[in-house]
Amino acid sequence: MLFAYETDRLILRIPKPDAAAAVLDFYLRDRAYFEQFEPDRPNQFYTLNFQKAMLRFEYNAAVKLHSVRFYVFSKSAPDRVIGTICFRNIQSSVYSSCEIGYKFSTDSQHLGYATEAMEKVLDIIFNELHLHRVMAMVLPDNIPSIRLLVRLGFLCEGISRDHMQLQGVWRDHAQYCLLASDHISRGQSQ
Repeated sequence: MLFAYETDRLILRIPKPDAAAAVLDFYLRDRAYFEQFEPDRPNQFYTLNFQKAMLRFEYNAAVKLHSVRFYVFSKSAPDRVIGTICFRNIQSSVYSSCEIGYKFSTDSQHLGYATEAMEKVLDIIFNELHLHRVMAMVLPDNIPSIRLLVRLGFLCEGISRDHMQLQGVWRDHAQYCLLASDHISRGQSQ
């Protein structure tokens, strides 16, 4: 696996701590929007030092293939983060699976960037890392995210009750799954 990839319009990169200012800008631009889908963040999350430490941690985790977070940049603005895609809980052997999560800034939505970036990451997961299964957990009322998953070939496997605490409230999540064989079949039919 490489630490940088390109698609037609995007750059996906695992940056080092020197990209902390761009990452912090990404989180601050859409703080209220992102926080409705994520666990509570500590106050220091929105500081340059915290983001430097997180980027260092994420880089080391990617080296060990424990988890991988790609930051997404448009080729037309290669220094401005427009999204992230993370796959974590990478398990080999009999499980051969991971869980994927993603977020894109509000000004980058409805332009096909998430689909383009996710397709590239799924190719990495299935064709380079040779995993068998990718899972995504999504709030049942997050219709844009569900549409993205369905467009990519994910199938809903059910509801995971009280899956995650968001802003102090336990929330159900829908579990979606994509198998390598489904991804390969989908790619050949396009």
